[in-house]
Amino acid sequence: MPTAATALLLFLAAVAAFRGATAKTTIEPCAGADACPALLGYTLYADMKVSEVAALFGADPAAVLAANALDFASPGAANRILPKGTPLRVPTRCACADGVRKSVAVRYAARPSDTLGSIAEVVFAGLPTADQIRTANGLAAEDPDAPLNPGQKLVIPLPCVCFNSTDNNLPAVYLSYVVQVGDTVESIAASHTTTVTDISNVNAMGSPIVAPGDILAIPLAACASAFPNSASDYGLLVANGTYALTAGNCVECSCGPADLNLYCTPASLTASCSSMQCSNSNLILGNVTAQPTTGGCGISSCNYAGYVNGTIATSLSSGLQPMCPGPHQFPPLTAVPTVANHGSYSPSPAPGPGDAGGAIPGGSGISPSNGPAGNASQAPVINQPCHLLLIFILSLTLSLRMWIPV
Repeated sequence: MPTAATALLLFLAAVAAFRGATAKTTIEPCAGADACPALLGYTLYADMKVSEVAALFGADPAAVLAANALDFASPGAANRILPKGTPLRVPTRCACADGVRKSVAVRYAARPSDTLGSIAEVVFAGLPTADQIRTANGLAAEDPDAPLNPGQKLVIPLPCVCFNSTDNNLPAVYLSYVVQVGDTVESIAASHTTTVTDISNVNAMGSPIVAPGDILAIPLAACASAFPNSASDYGLLVANGTYALTAGNCVECSCGPADLNLYCTPASLTASCSSMQCSNSNLILGNVTAQPTTGGCGISSCNYAGYVNGTIATSLSSGLQPMCPGPHQFPPLTAVPTVANHGSYSPSPAPGPGDAGGAIPGGSGISPSNGPAGNASQAPVINQPCHLLLIFILSLTLSLRMWIPV
């Protein structure tokens, strides 16, 4: 039977292994200044308004709701309070910086009691690490639990990939997903309507095994746009079953569920929009007419062609199809989940206003791996949830009581 001394040595070894555990993330080497639409998987660390989540990531509240197929047009939706633990997909631009893909547009103003560790692990739910934030801001090596100066502005580097916005040669938008306790690759694939094979291939996984804190690139089937390069929303991608807002929130585009063809209609979020009527036609954006004939069905539709020089471009298409289509199926919108009262933040690492853009302090970012695109590389340490260590200590204490004679 093990002695108390042996048990203590086993405990110390376990703690050392626990503290030295590293999380993995997928690094995509890149070159140039191109960017792609991407999504960040974010779990709320406290009850937060939709507008607060959006400010944290420098995003538009309606765009955050649309990316989650939540009712973005309902009155007061931006001020609805989402419950702690709510998982969201936050839209972002995945840029190429320092030779790797990442989002570097988010700025965060430190609050009292903030540390690099709490910002990384709590406020941003494990998407960055303390070391990555330190490097991106050119800060000296210091204790990640040392308090920061209130008001200190920080660049927050966030993981993302593009992989040509395709998966198996089909349009895809990539979600950066932080693995949670209890997750398996099988459960992650099922909840994101993809396959274990796809996730394994994208993340260059030798075996389908993940640990809490790992960040996986999840390919989501998407509808791709074909707007001209001159359009400000060139390259728009919309994940299947969701919406995206464009043209100054004048146009909403959806994907699925019946097919993966982008479908855009006027949005009812603003009154100051340019004309959406197709030239030489009475049709407006999203209108479709069907005329049965002896040879099939004559279809005419007014389609969105991008936001060009502040103007909503449209195009009229006509053709003959074997059958007349039925009513268009839109992805179902669900009500915004809410809580009754807005709880205060504890210990108060509340998000500061997001002021995206500007120079990056320090001029450096995440150290790229030397592996190929899609390589699951070792990233700086992300501490595992503290309650796991507590459970381990309690279990070992009970065992020691059994081993030590009374």
